[in-house]
Amino acid sequence: MQYKIFGCKVNKYYTDEWMNSDYLKDKKGTFIASCVVTDNAKRKWLKYVKDIAKNESEKIYISGCGAFKSWEAQEDFFDIYPELESLKWRIEILWEKPNELKKEIINSKETRTIKEKIKSIPQIYTKKFLLIQWWCDSFCTFCLTVKKRWKHYYRDKDSIVDEINEFEKVWWKEVVLTWVNLSAWWLETTNDVWKSRFWELLRYILDNTTIPRIRISSMWPEFINDACLEIFKETRIYPHFHYSVQSWSNDVLKAMHRHYDWQYMRKLLEKTKNLVRKDWVEVSIWADLIIWFPGETEEDFLDTYNLVKDWLITKIHAFPFSPHTTGESVPAWSFPNQLSDQIKKDRMWRLEEIWEYTRDKFIERNIWKVFEVLIEVVKKDEKTWKTIWKWWSQNYIDVDNTNFEVISGTIKRNEIITWKLLK
Repeated sequence: MQYKIFGCKVNKYYTDEWMNSDYLKDKKGTFIASCVVTDNAKRKWLKYVKDIAKNESEKIYISGCGAFKSWEAQEDFFDIYPELESLKWRIEILWEKPNELKKEIINSKETRTIKEKIKSIPQIYTKKFLLIQWWCDSFCTFCLTVKKRWKHYYRDKDSIVDEINEFEKVWWKEVVLTWVNLSAWWLETTNDVWKSRFWELLRYILDNTTIPRIRISSMWPEFINDACLEIFKETRIYPHFHYSVQSWSNDVLKAMHRHYDWQYMRKLLEKTKNLVRKDWVEVSIWADLIIWFPGETEEDFLDTYNLVKDWLITKIHAFPFSPHTTGESVPAWSFPNQLSDQIKKDRMWRLEEIWEYTRDKFIERNIWKVFEVLIEVVKKDEKTWKTIWKWWSQNYIDVDNTNFEVISGTIKRNEIITWKLLK
């Protein structure tokens, strides 16, 4: 069974589960994890489906946000994507996760065992994506995902710890806690802001596991409090903050139905930047940003531009606002003052230019410093036959084959080595 993943880490998590499922065990074909975060994301996997259909006779299995609603396979799939109607006989629409996993009780306070589903986990990655929370109740006006998935709930902390420990025994040295809105863990609703207990989960994981590397996926900023920031001083939790900021303009944030304003974000970024860790590794800050939201003025855009520049954001995930004209839609598609394509291109170019500057500055500050990395890829370049490596530092600096010096360890997939960043 071949597979292709589009979209977020949730799809990566469930692709692992599907590739290890009894349902697909003896089947041939291609499994596709689809995504609907934007129209462009929809077009990518739709094109992929049509492309592979030209060359293969096996079945195509589609899961992910494009294929289901509230866990179940979407019955009106071919009404939403009529361009695939002619392939109906080849395509099977799947629910979110395999049947044997659907038997888990959907109850936030129910401990769920994972030992019975760990068989021969496919080693797709050198890091294990681990869901700790599902879905969202917030209904931001730009979001289609919330319509596709079930309401917010979360896993019991003991089942999370059990899974981390079991996976470490099998193979993994790094776990990535992932999401839809993971920092709302243990809350009754994702609208219950300012009451985060996410830090309690992180402390419990540190106290009850030994896995050496713990990364946190993107976090909604309104759930990050001082107690959570304090936990990030621990060396096993890596100094990488990926905040779902979306905009630095209060007017735009209000129209999006976000739970915070730029004044709150300024205070949070200040505390994050000033965090001093026990290993003295400088924190990196990534930001999700939505550009060209309906009604975004030049002044609104400059607020977001200055967010990246003034706070030295080390990487941005800048998404163009998508009105979702393909398939299902979102509330903001009908908002007045939709922006022209020319404005969109100009603002994206300017934002990417300033981000490249802040990224370079961050790397410059880390030259000659020593880091640990988990080697993810070791392979031969097909053109030069040279060995290529892929890895990330604790604060998400990636290196090429020339700008590092190995201090200790062996360059081998899934090994942790110590190295120094060079110019």
